[in-house]
Amino acid sequence: MTDNSTDIAVVGFAHAPHVPETFGTTNGVEMLVPCFQQLYTELGITKSDIDFWCSGSSDYLAGRAFSFISAVDAIGAVPPINESHVEMDAAWALYEAYVKLKSGQAQTALVYGFGKSSAGTLRQVLTMQLDPYTVTPLWPDSYAIAGLQARAGLANGRWTERDMAAVAAGADGDIESLLATAFVADPLRAHDIAPVTDGAAAIVLAVGDRAKELRERPAWITGMAHRIDTPMLGARDLTLSPSTAAAAHAVTGGDTTGFDIAELHAPFSHQQLILAEAIGLKPETRVNPSGGALAANPMFAAGLERIGFAAGAIFDGSANRTLAHATSGPALQQNLVTVLEGTR
Repeated sequence: MTDNSTDIAVVGFAHAPHVPETFGTTNGVEMLVPCFQQLYTELGITKSDIDFWCSGSSDYLAGRAFSFISAVDAIGAVPPINESHVEMDAAWALYEAYVKLKSGQAQTALVYGFGKSSAGTLRQVLTMQLDPYTVTPLWPDSYAIAGLQARAGLANGRWTERDMAAVAAGADGDIESLLATAFVADPLRAHDIAPVTDGAAAIVLAVGDRAKELRERPAWITGMAHRIDTPMLGARDLTLSPSTAAAAHAVTGGDTTGFDIAELHAPFSHQQLILAEAIGLKPETRVNPSGGALAANPMFAAGLERIGFAAGAIFDGSANRTLAHATSGPALQQNLVTVLEGTR
């Protein structure tokens, strides 16, 4: 008999509506409460059934100190909870929860992320991620950094503007119409850039038999790894993503066949091209059927959503093996790759 006591699965996923602006607070409570309630209802559980909570958000995005503590109001004060937080996309909070469950310290976990991007000028706020001594004082915004990355790829022939437009257009889009639009930050056009999105997302993890109790078809996590590239933009080839390649190899062993769906967290069109190559995705794999970050990019929840959408395809039987990717930092600096399977 196989011991599945440490097998971990995604058993629930919910996200807030993707909107350009909400009128709630920057602590995410108004967006999170409906997500938690949806999960409780779908899984037939209560707050008391969750052993561990872990969140991902950003104080500099919220414009307030300890915004993650304020977000705990969405959970409620009674009974007391076991809680932790990461100051980055909630996909990394899921990794922490995954380790917690793998070590036997909990049987269930609820992971959530939130961000109110509309509260400030996002492209400028993200400058605060850069080196505070040598780069931030120059104040290059996120469009400028991504534009440099896109231009480098165009200059050395790694992709074309048509390739970038094809990512945004999808299977049925009008590439010519997209190419006829004006530049926002040359060589980036509006369709190359993820929209400003307020949002939140939540995922429930469970171990072994508990996962089978909560979901008829759990999405089993068969691999999860994250790697990081140097934050020094001039010290790396921006047209490549070695950290993504390393994380993907760690969870696939180099075999990227058999993936029905890949959900890639690419806030700019050319980054999807970089990621697909770094992972080694095969042509038969459908990339971002959810629309990806170019359709909606709730900061600090978009990476978690990639895992959620990849798991959802397993829940409903439309996929049996999926891959999810999350990124954080400028120009694909940090990358996390997760493999999910419907059979275990």
